[in-house]
Amino acid sequence: MSLAMTPSSLATFATDENDELFPEALSYAELIETVIASLDQSDSAMVNHADSGTIWKFQYGTIEVLVQLTGETDDDLLTIWSPVLMLPAKDELGLYRKLMAMNWSGTFETCFGLADQQVIVLLQRTVADLSPGEISRAMTLVATIADEQDEPLQAEFGSAS
Repeated sequence: MSLAMTPSSLATFATDENDELFPEALSYAELIETVIASLDQSDSAMVNHADSGTIWKFQYGTIEVLVQLTGETDDDLLTIWSPVLMLPAKDELGLYRKLMAMNWSGTFETCFGLADQQVIVLLQRTVADLSPGEISRAMTLVATIADEQDEPLQAEFGSAS
């Protein structure tokens, strides 16, 4: 299913006395769609509504970014991830050492992880007290780090088969 986002569907923001941005009664899903509209470089955004929540997918540079929102309550989760390398890889011990070192010094709030035989860049948190700025930062960080690291990781550790 294609995700249609137009300038008229973008969020309206206002500033409070502290000049902090806040949404005017927008849901988390609407905020996510606004951020995706600003990051999607190829007008490729898609959305899927399932029992486990809503999942968006869009293209950023050479990578695909996925965003899952399990719901709108404080206990629900926002998860953002992007695959950067398929496993098995050459020199997996060297790969894992490199990923652990990068997790320490170069991923900000994101981290590298393993899921479904892939190395991914991810960020996950509850939606309690989640601000539009945090949503934007989280999606931008995952997309940027994944886009910067996918080609070097593939070149150094590419498929072992």
